[in-house]
Amino acid sequence: MPDKEALAVGLDFGTESVRALFVDLDGNQHGWASSRYKHGQITTKLPGSGQRLPPRYALQHPVDWVAAAARATRGAWRKVADKRARVIGIGVDFTSCTMLPALRDGTPLCMLPEFSKNPLAWPKLWKHHGAISQTEHINRVAHQRREPFLERYGGTVGLEWFFPKLLETLQNAPEVYRAAEVWIEAGDWLVWQLVGGPADQAARSTCQAGYKGMWSSKDGFPSKPFLRAVHPELVDVVRTKMPGRMRVPGQIAGRLSPEMASRLGLKAGTPVSTAIIDAHAGVPGVGAADPGALVMVCGTSSCHMINATEYRSVPGVAGVVRDGILPGMFGYETGQAAVGDAFDWLRRLVGKKNFAQLTAKAGDLEPGAEGVVCVDWFNGCRTPLMDGNLRGAFLGLTLGHEPHHLYRALLESTAFGLRWIVELLREKGLPVRKFIATGGLPHRNPLFVQVAADVLGESILIHPSRQGPALGAAILGAVAAGKRAGGFSSVRSAVRTIGGVRKGVNGRQGTIVAPNRARAKKYGPPYARYRQAAESIWQAGRPGSDPSADRGASA
Repeated sequence: MPDKEALAVGLDFGTESVRALFVDLDGNQHGWASSRYKHGQITTKLPGSGQRLPPRYALQHPVDWVAAAARATRGAWRKVADKRARVIGIGVDFTSCTMLPALRDGTPLCMLPEFSKNPLAWPKLWKHHGAISQTEHINRVAHQRREPFLERYGGTVGLEWFFPKLLETLQNAPEVYRAAEVWIEAGDWLVWQLVGGPADQAARSTCQAGYKGMWSSKDGFPSKPFLRAVHPELVDVVRTKMPGRMRVPGQIAGRLSPEMASRLGLKAGTPVSTAIIDAHAGVPGVGAADPGALVMVCGTSSCHMINATEYRSVPGVAGVVRDGILPGMFGYETGQAAVGDAFDWLRRLVGKKNFAQLTAKAGDLEPGAEGVVCVDWFNGCRTPLMDGNLRGAFLGLTLGHEPHHLYRALLESTAFGLRWIVELLREKGLPVRKFIATGGLPHRNPLFVQVAADVLGESILIHPSRQGPALGAAILGAVAAGKRAGGFSSVRSAVRTIGGVRKGVNGRQGTIVAPNRARAKKYGPPYARYRQAAESIWQAGRPGSDPSADRGASA
């Protein structure tokens, strides 16, 4: 039986703030608080400087991460009623790829006076898009060399990943690149700061490295010949500027240092887990311990993840990583680039202050939105086409259509995109047995979840926790603590017990949204029209390309 006085802490580092969650080993949440970063997203000018940043830059201040974590942790602890409770472990999730250059003692390069006014010495947020030409160059070299790692990423290295940002610094600020003694993901850096120690002992997450750094447990990081072909100065970067030990999320990275314990208000020596990507933390956070559950982390965009016991080549995935999400399994990441933000864009476009009227009228429409077809690529297409340059569209409009027709078509197209992903996974041999939704969107937009269930013809469980990633991080903290500390002997038992949906935990069991069978039967023709429209748009943008080839069944 779980220790009734033991708590785990999850620190969830997002784009604007960090959230701290205290949870017991039965899954009951005891205290939660968030704290915004003082400098937020640095997109216009550097702190303390009038120097304007180039377009597409998105940076952050590393001091904000630690300061906000301290405020959030202390704020959450004040809400814990039983002060006799003891914290047995700490877990960390972080946006990715957010990365930074540092010295070997952990000092971020941007904190040195000689580099404080150089933008590329600052941490690059995941959404930093300054490395466009570098990404194109890396992809070109990788395809010319037929690099085997491309298969794990749908054939494309992403703009927001580790090595494009590294190359951007080398080419545009070589003095920063050469002064940096350590290049590291922000999640790994944060954990390193929590536990202290030399750079060679810093825990590097297999999750962050696998999905954003082209690392695999079999081959490691990209080879020296490939890196040399990308840029001669990169040939030795892994050995000379990326020190540390590869660790799986849930493995202990170290123990909380006295200095950081004082700042966070916790006990020195508390075990700290290796970091995990924020969206990926949603998998343990919803109790998905076993293969076959598609976890849909739905927000402004959506990340759909599934664990499997075997490796399959799936065109269009954003990554397949062994031990990437949970130990002992291959974690598959897919996604849709615009979901909640696309819904909000349409609301603003049609001049509505909120979604109430749109939702009421759209909910009354029959499947197919009375002939309106939408293609949901308003921020490009992640899975299955992995092309950020694609654009969305509305088709079939007449003078008789109104805003709620557009909204219904957008909801349906997002669900159609999800169905395409599911079909692709199944066709490539990955069984998708159940669906679990988490994140803010499923709780705020029940109509979307119902449309998705109807389009899939499958039930969707909305997990009761609104803090899925923080809960997942806390679970990994409990795992890192180990059985002797009152934790768990395995990741799966911890995920099932703490993250699983059970009666009596937090007073709720979650919400199961079942498909409306009558409506589900009507979605065949609208889905076919969606796929045909998507193929037409793809072919118009990429002459001679056939998106149905090896990307799932054509419509």
